[in-house]
Amino acid sequence: MEEKTKHLSGFVAVIGRPNVGKSTLINSLIGQKIAIMSDKPQTTRNRILCVLTLPEAQVIFLDTPGIHKPLHKLGEHMVRAAEGTLKEVDAVLFVVDATEKPGAGEHYILERLAATNKPVVLVINKLDLIPKEAVLPIIENYRTKYAFAGVVPISAKEETNLDSLLTEIKKYLPEGPKYFPEDMVTDQPERLIAAELIREKVLHLTRDEIPHAVAVEVDEMKTRRHLTSLRATIYVERESQKGIVIGKNGALLKEIGTLARSDIETLLGSKVYLNLWVKVKKDWRSREGAIREFGLGEGN
Repeated sequence: MEEKTKHLSGFVAVIGRPNVGKSTLINSLIGQKIAIMSDKPQTTRNRILCVLTLPEAQVIFLDTPGIHKPLHKLGEHMVRAAEGTLKEVDAVLFVVDATEKPGAGEHYILERLAATNKPVVLVINKLDLIPKEAVLPIIENYRTKYAFAGVVPISAKEETNLDSLLTEIKKYLPEGPKYFPEDMVTDQPERLIAAELIREKVLHLTRDEIPHAVAVEVDEMKTRRHLTSLRATIYVERESQKGIVIGKNGALLKEIGTLARSDIETLLGSKVYLNLWVKVKKDWRSREGAIREFGLGEGN
């Protein structure tokens, strides 16, 4: 009698310095845009659970805020969320940028990983940006710093070598059932993903002084037939920032809305009417009450 193939399921943390491509990697693996992307540090603020269901396995990825030295209460929450994730998973993907030499950020994370006793797979991302002969020295350099369970060079953007990465990940997953329905790709409600997609557009289109001061809240979301009406507020910390986000004659806010609406329509599979407002909530990143109000506090 033929032995039934074992089904694997487990949780995998995706960790690394800000901007090494963690969110791009997860979106590429899932095949859908769930985690927002930006070249600005600390783009991911909350732990986001993303589910990849394969015939033989279900992998639950935890996209975590980048570990960094916190400068305010929001930063402290982000680091706690990232470090807390490491205690709950079956394996860790430590994503690094192939174009940058390991520095204090990587050493800080490796110190945290050493205390977890979890198998850590080194994922060397942005393979498309370096010559092939440069890969082996990078691997050898990192291997002197930590006893990695495995090493997989990839390009998340070009989707290069992702099959090899999944093969490596499955080595560390326990036998188990499907924890989530096959059609589920995230634990985040649609309105939260919509808010994050709006925030992503603000990050892309505003100057350097804006990104960290931005929070987005969906105030209302109603679907009738094939149209979803969505009203959202973009919060900033100062009046001057409000003017920047709105732009001359409302031009920048209109562009934010146009780009966000396109992504939200793809997410929801329906036409979207998007109404955006900009409001000031003074120094919200340093106020616990405001952080909780935006769903960024402990327990979220």
